[in-house]
Amino acid sequence: MDPKQRQFSIWYMFIALWALILLQTFLPSFFNPTEIPYSEFKESVAAGKVTEVAVSPQIIHGKLKEDKVFHTIRIEDPDLLRNLAEHQVKVTGVIESTLFRDLLSWIVPIVLFFGVWWFLLRRMGQSQGFMTVGQSKAKIYVEKEVKVTFADVAGVDEAKQELEEIIEFLKTPEKFRRLGGKIPKGILLVGPPGTGKTLLAKAVAGEAGVPFFSISGSEFVEMFVGVGAARVRDLFEQAKGKAPCIIFLDELDALGKARGVGPMAHEEREQTLNQLLVEMDGFDSRVGVILVAATNRPEILDPALLRAGRFDRQVLVDRPDKIGRLAILKVHARTITIANQADLETIAAMTPGFVGADLANLLNEAALLAVRRGKDTVSLSELQEAVERVIGGLEKKNRVLNKMERARVAHHEVGHALVAMSIPGGDAVHKISIIPRGIAALGYTMQLPTEDRFLMTVSELKNRIAILLGGRAAEEVIYGEVSTGAQDDLRKATDIAKSMVKAYGMSEKLGQVSLERDRQSIFLQTGPSQTPGDYSEQTSREIDCEVRLLIDEQYERARNLITSQEAILRKAAQALLEKETISGEELKTLAESH
Repeated sequence: MDPKQRQFSIWYMFIALWALILLQTFLPSFFNPTEIPYSEFKESVAAGKVTEVAVSPQIIHGKLKEDKVFHTIRIEDPDLLRNLAEHQVKVTGVIESTLFRDLLSWIVPIVLFFGVWWFLLRRMGQSQGFMTVGQSKAKIYVEKEVKVTFADVAGVDEAKQELEEIIEFLKTPEKFRRLGGKIPKGILLVGPPGTGKTLLAKAVAGEAGVPFFSISGSEFVEMFVGVGAARVRDLFEQAKGKAPCIIFLDELDALGKARGVGPMAHEEREQTLNQLLVEMDGFDSRVGVILVAATNRPEILDPALLRAGRFDRQVLVDRPDKIGRLAILKVHARTITIANQADLETIAAMTPGFVGADLANLLNEAALLAVRRGKDTVSLSELQEAVERVIGGLEKKNRVLNKMERARVAHHEVGHALVAMSIPGGDAVHKISIIPRGIAALGYTMQLPTEDRFLMTVSELKNRIAILLGGRAAEEVIYGEVSTGAQDDLRKATDIAKSMVKAYGMSEKLGQVSLERDRQSIFLQTGPSQTPGDYSEQTSREIDCEVRLLIDEQYERARNLITSQEAILRKAAQALLEKETISGEELKTLAESH
């Protein structure tokens, strides 16, 4: 029976029982004869109007000579039977059975109690009842169910190479045992969200052709103390019974957070973590149980998890480069009809910093756009529009700006683009638009990087700050005052300046020191009486001064660039107001014509 049908049938049973009790209690009142007072009943007997009565312990039912029936409440009256006999009234007795009502009064509360108990256990995920509360809830995929292989994973070639050794061990363990080699017990996949850590773990199981246990770290922690530890034990017992196999523990940070940190300890989580540490020490890697875990927050994990003999191999699943993004796009484009496969190279160049999940979402958005426009294939225009959707959000065409606001936004966005074009070595301007997007963006300027960058120099970071401040500088040059439209630009520029001073040692006044501690040291060492900053108030004041100096210098630089090209700014802003969107090439043509 379907679980939903079974649930409905149980509730129907409860409703039927309650209806039966209500009918037994209230239904007789609808069919009973007219109720009369006992005194009136005595008077009718004395007058010879009553022909017969039926006497029960609580009620007297009777019939009058005109075939009218009645009932009255019985009162202790020693003369009643003598009066009835004197007036020749036919008397019968009624034995009232309360067995059914008594049974229901015991059964219904018991059934309701167990019903509520069962319902609560189901809500906590215990479909098999209370006795299974300590059993592991891992989803088990047998060999035929894991369809993912390395052909479905792209953009993380280094991580795939690291995991190929695991596959070879699971397929041919004798090859390693011959020389006494041991495979790592635990492999920790580390990387930003959406980079394909879970997909990699499934691909390992699919390639090796072994059972795959999948469970999230949060599923071990329940409201009952000791349940998490019991589930850990049960999980490893099941895995040993199906060895060789892979246990995949997703979101390890939910379970493996460092112990004894923070104002309040979580006893249940720490017991579960302790049990996991014991199990990882206790099982022999030669039985063929490989524990693979994934997290995007390795800095908060307990150090005991990361020592040799537990998660002794960490595999970085990083954001893909341009070649990796192109490979990922080709994998996801298998099920989508692309007009020109060469367009994917353009999209790969437009999406630095995108992870696999972002690229999959991008292609899906492009396909939906093509369907909406009635096309048979996905072209470059849909792909580029999808990139803008993912980066900036949906177009808000119903967000109507007045004439003054549109003009200010146009000058603001052209200011960004002019500063970007004026600075040598900067990313090329791809598009400028004053169509509102997302939650707060009233316009945007899109730049396309020429290549993936992994290092930034002092001058390049200063250039970025100047480009971010170009919009506000343009507003000041044209209108003589600034608006609130540069809020996000100021936040980003300030973040870059702070990183230059505190993290990168790019301040001449403060010298070659890093004043920003990493997240792991802050997490492990910060207590109630400590603060993340371990420098003096004087140093803090100097940091603020250096950040402000950097911002002021680059703002003045952007303002000078805008002032020298004010005529181009006005002309380009007018063109942007007319078209709402102009390309970087159009802006370049306008600049060259002056």
